[in-house]
Amino acid sequence: MNDNNFVKLGDVAHECRLTWSGEQTNIPIVGLEHLIPGEIELSSWDSNIEHTFSKKFTKGQVLLGRRRVYLKKAVVAPCDGICSGDITVIESTGGILPELLPFVIQNDRFFDYAMQGSAGSLSPRVKWEHLKNYEFSLPSLAEQKVLADKLWAAYHLKESYKKLLAATEEMVKSQFIEMFKGDFPKLSWEKCLTIINGKKYDDDYQESGTYPICGSGGIMGYGERMLCPKDTVILGRKGNINSPIYMETDYWIVDTAFCLDVDRTKLHPKYFYFWCKLFDFTRYNKQGVLPSLTKNDLLKIEMPIPPMELQTKFVDIIEQSDKSGFELRKSIDAIEIVIQ
Repeated sequence: MNDNNFVKLGDVAHECRLTWSGEQTNIPIVGLEHLIPGEIELSSWDSNIEHTFSKKFTKGQVLLGRRRVYLKKAVVAPCDGICSGDITVIESTGGILPELLPFVIQNDRFFDYAMQGSAGSLSPRVKWEHLKNYEFSLPSLAEQKVLADKLWAAYHLKESYKKLLAATEEMVKSQFIEMFKGDFPKLSWEKCLTIINGKKYDDDYQESGTYPICGSGGIMGYGERMLCPKDTVILGRKGNINSPIYMETDYWIVDTAFCLDVDRTKLHPKYFYFWCKLFDFTRYNKQGVLPSLTKNDLLKIEMPIPPMELQTKFVDIIEQSDKSGFELRKSIDAIEIVIQ
């Protein structure tokens, strides 16, 4: 593509500011929560609910979340509907094919530019007056058609891999339920595991190092000290309390989370981790500004203790599934790099 011309977004697209009028029964209603970061196509919305939105969008237009634009929310609409005022509706005006426009906008380079024009401290927003000056290289219409076809083919392949990954994970969940639906003896956590309290890490975090420094959301940085052994489970103490994480290396845990270290004569660590994934810890939530769990409440939890042979058999299934999932994620990541 040697004949590419640099254009500004405003030269080939404009912001649509139409207002919906008329009947709203069964009409899609789209808020920022319906725009999934990094996705190209709008896949969910509400209808027949009370709302204050009035902005109209039509099929094929791009819906850009202009609030907290660093979240990278920009999708193409598959239908007509009504959306939040915090969504900028963008439409091709000629010079760029409508089917290529979503990939120009849902792109790291575009979002880097958009963030430069965001204003506001608590909830920064970006305006079309800034976005319209975004410059990019645009080939001829014939080349755009070839490029758009390839990009959509790649995107749909990525989505098929994601569905296969979700199906694999659902299969493992179903297998777990089937294998452990029996009436197994139960033990309280106090009798089958140790809970290690997280501690503040006083030194500076590093981008790399010997040991990960983890919170309830995962790795936050690296350091040269460890507090928790490998093959243990991180469970959030404050905030993110219902998303356990399995750690395969020694690590440090900060005070927003617990480390759960099982008695390996009674529980296989990976069986325990999967059981935690299916358990609803929010039932022990202490009401407050942030969701929270207490160590004393957790120690009272009772869980089934199947024979170690059965636990190990399930772990073999998990590990095989993990291998398949790893390859699928690699393929998904590779496709995303090509698209970008």
